[in-house]
Amino acid sequence: MVDAFVQSEVVDGDGDGAAAVMLRPVMNDPGASRGQRPSSLTRRARLGWFIAVGCLAALVHWSVVVALVDLGGWRPLVANVAGWAVAFTVSFAGHHRLTFRDVGAPVLAAGSRFVLVSFGGFCINEATYAALLGWTGLRYDAVLAVVLVLVAGITYLLSRHWVFLRSPGH
Repeated sequence: MVDAFVQSEVVDGDGDGAAAVMLRPVMNDPGASRGQRPSSLTRRARLGWFIAVGCLAALVHWSVVVALVDLGGWRPLVANVAGWAVAFTVSFAGHHRLTFRDVGAPVLAAGSRFVLVSFGGFCINEATYAALLGWTGLRYDAVLAVVLVLVAGITYLLSRHWVFLRSPGH
């Protein structure tokens, strides 16, 4: 995904085969025109913020669902929609202000793209959650925890192998 300000790429930061997703400003980064990458510390900090914000958003999502079901008597699948909506705001705000703060993407443009990616992940989440609630005898909160981890893994794999894949010749 490339726009006028941001170029994303997957890099092997530590040489251990684990790739990190990195977004870097093309027009505002003096090293970008010379093909230089941000320092390893910058990549690690960005990855750290990405993980921290993602974990916080998942915790918020799970907590909202549990509160609505246990305290409000909501059905788990309906509460899951509310949980995602609240977690979405936490996730976007955290990633925009912390993980990708140096990129400088306009809030409306970044928010529009983020809605599409997040909603796609939520559709997978809701379908998987509904299926597992119907097929297993597990408690709704345990099933939701499993689903949140599975969807995070799927999202990472799709991002690594498709969304942020370098196009040939770059």
